[in-house]
Amino acid sequence: MNILLATAELHPFSKTGGLADMVAALGKSLAAEGHEVGIMTPLYHGIRERFEKIEDLGYEVNVPMNGTMASGGIAVLKFKKNLTIYFVDQPAYYDRPALYGENNEEYPDNPERFIYFSKAVAHFARYYHWRPDVVHVHDWQAGLVPPMLRHADWDAPPCVMTIHNLAYPGHYSRERSFDLTNLPESAFQMHGVEFNGGLNFLKSGIVYSDAITTVSPRYAREICTEEYGCSLDGVLRDRVDRMTGILNGVDYEEWNTTKNIHLHHHYSVRSMRGKAMNKIELQHELGLPPNPDVPFFGTVTRLADQKGVDIIIGALEELLHRDIQFVLLGSGDPAIQAAYLDLQARFPDKVCSRIGFDLALSHRIEAGCDFFLMPSRFEPCGLNQMYSLRFGTIPIVRRTGGLDDSVIDIREDADNANGIKFNEFSVGALSKAMKKALALFEHKDLFQQMRKNAMNADFSWDRTCREYNEVYERVCA
Repeated sequence: MNILLATAELHPFSKTGGLADMVAALGKSLAAEGHEVGIMTPLYHGIRERFEKIEDLGYEVNVPMNGTMASGGIAVLKFKKNLTIYFVDQPAYYDRPALYGENNEEYPDNPERFIYFSKAVAHFARYYHWRPDVVHVHDWQAGLVPPMLRHADWDAPPCVMTIHNLAYPGHYSRERSFDLTNLPESAFQMHGVEFNGGLNFLKSGIVYSDAITTVSPRYAREICTEEYGCSLDGVLRDRVDRMTGILNGVDYEEWNTTKNIHLHHHYSVRSMRGKAMNKIELQHELGLPPNPDVPFFGTVTRLADQKGVDIIIGALEELLHRDIQFVLLGSGDPAIQAAYLDLQARFPDKVCSRIGFDLALSHRIEAGCDFFLMPSRFEPCGLNQMYSLRFGTIPIVRRTGGLDDSVIDIREDADNANGIKFNEFSVGALSKAMKKALALFEHKDLFQQMRKNAMNADFSWDRTCREYNEVYERVCA
C-alpha cells in the first residue's frame, strides 16, 4: 500500500512526548514491511539546519483560510528505504521557538496553525502525484483531515485516526476556528465537528474516520467510560464498532542496551556487569554519592498532572529518611518544577532534579537506575515503562491504560513478573509500592530474576505493525 501518516511531531525532528516516537517507529516498521510510506509533519524551527539533506520539493500548498489564501511549500527528506518525510513549510506558522507555545501558554493562533496543517495534508493527498491508499492521522492536530477529505469533491482515500491522548482534544470557540476550515455549514452540528458550541479537532477525527485506534487495548475500554472519556465518551461509544486498541511497540534499534551510543557500558540479560557500571557512572554524573548498594529510583516525564508527579513528591517525602536515591528528568508546570528543585536542595545527597529534556541522559537514567516510577492518573500507552523493561530497570506503575497492558506484577504471574503495580492514585499507594521495591532490592535472587523477565519482554513493532496492517486492509476493503 501507499500509506500517508500525518503527525504534529516526529522523532528525531520534533518531540514533546511519546507521539513523536510512536509515529516514527510505525513509519519505519511499515516501510520495512514493503509499504511505501510518507509522513507529513510541520517544518519547525531548526529542523532544516540540523538535517542538511532536506530539500524543497517544489510543491506549493495554497489553501483558503476564510476568504484569504495561505501559502506554503513542502520540503522532503528521503529518510529510509520506502520511507519519505514531507515537511509542511510555512514559516509564519511553524518557525517558532517551540512547537505549541511558550512560558506554559499555548500560541493563540494554534487553531489556525493546525487547520492549515490539516489542509496541507488533504491537499497533498489529492494533488501530489504519489497517491495514498490510506491516510492515517494522529491526535488532535491532524483531526480535521478526515472531515476535509470526507467533504471533498473527489474519491478520497479512507482515513484511520489514532488517539494518543484524549485529554488534549484541541477544542476552540467557533469564532476562533470554524470559518477557517472552509467546511460546509452542515458539518457544524453534533454529529459532525461541533462540540459544546465550539470546534473540536479530536472529535472531528473520531466522527469522520473510517477506523479509530488507541495506543493500548485497556485505554480503548477506559475512554468509553465517563471517568476517562473527557466528555467524549458518548461519541466514542457510538463509534466503538470501529475502534481497536493496539499496544504501541518499541523501537529497539534505538532503545537497547547493547548498541547504544548514549551508554558508556553495554550489557545484556546474559552479562549485567555493564548495568552496575552505568549506575555508578550516573551517580557521578548527577553529583550523587556513588554507591552500588543504594536503591536508585528515577523518572523521565512531563511535569503534568496526568503523570502523577505530585504523588511522587509525596512518596519521596515519606521515604527519603531511608537510604535511597532519586533522579528526575523533565519539565512542565513551573510550580512542580520548583517543588522538585526544593526537594533537591533539602536532600542534595539523595535527590537530583534535572529540569529540561536531554535524550542521552534519558537513556543513561533508564540504564543506571534500579526502579522507574510511572504512577500516572491515566496513561494511554506509555513508552518509558517498556524502555525500562528492556533496560532491566523495574517499572513501578499504576494499573491503568498501557501500563497495565505491558507490566506484569508478581501477584498476577509469579514466574514471569517484571514490575510492581498498584491501584489507587494516592501518595500512600505509591509509597507502599516503593517499599515493596526496597524489599525486592534486598532479595537479590528474586530481584535478578525479575530483571531477567523484564529484559526478555518483547514489545517489538512486528506485532504492532501486523495489527495496523489489518486495520488498513479492513478500511480499504
